Amino acid sequence: MTALKIADHRSHVTMSSREISKLTKKEHKNVIRDIWEMLEDLYGITKDGSNLSHKKNQTVTLVDGVDITVDSRGYVSSFRLDKPHVECLLTGYSAVLRMTVIRHIYSLEEKISQRALPVNYKEALLALVQSETEKELITAERDEAVETKAWIGEKREATAMATASAAVREKNKLAEKIGESKKHAAIIPVEKKTDLEFKWQPLRKWCRENGVKPKEVEDKRFGTVKSWPREAWLAVYGVDLRKIF
Repeated sequence: MTALKIADHRSHVTMSSREISKLTKKEHKNVIRDIWEMLEDLYGITKDGSNLSHKKNQTVTLVDGVDITVDSRGYVSSFRLDKPHVECLLTGYSAVLRMTVIRHIYSLEEKISQRALPVNYKEALLALVQSETEKELITAERDEAVETKAWIGEKREATAMATASAAVREKNKLAEKIGESKKHAAIIPVEKKTDLEFKWQPLRKWCRENGVKPKEVEDKRFGTVKSWPREAWLAVYGVDLRKIF
């Protein structure tokens, strides 16, 4: 494949694949397909044979008269064809579609012809300013599209992370409320996990002796119950809350 180069903005008539799609009312993906088939017939260039991963977010010249815009994934998002390639592409379309595009080409040519060659320094300067402005607009639109896509990706990632964090916090909060915690637990949750029975008095005694105050947690039957610290469970009954919850 011919080495790619950054596309310049020439003064002759060109049309993008999106313009052709709009004029012919064909889906853009189908116009893209037709162009690839034409390029394979003309130059042996195939879609799968084009490695464009190193040209992401750029507009480059594939062959003379055919520019491509590469998206952030390394795929061709659109083509820009000169007049001969547009006419060649249209040979496979119906007479009605060919005439629609040809009339548009004539319209473009007329606009270009109206831009007469500058006859003095002032006109040349104005033409240069206009050309550079058009380049800046095209570049700005491309950069904005890339930045918008990146922003959307970052926003989605941040939202997903925030949602996950909120879910974890809610789970931990619920565990704290019902006493099923790695730091402290009430009697009934531990009994359910171990299939054993425990008395609360030894746990209270350990807490008093060690200056530790148990927590109060909500309970549907009793309103609130004592939730005893992990250290008390481990010292009194040899139960490690971190292993059962």
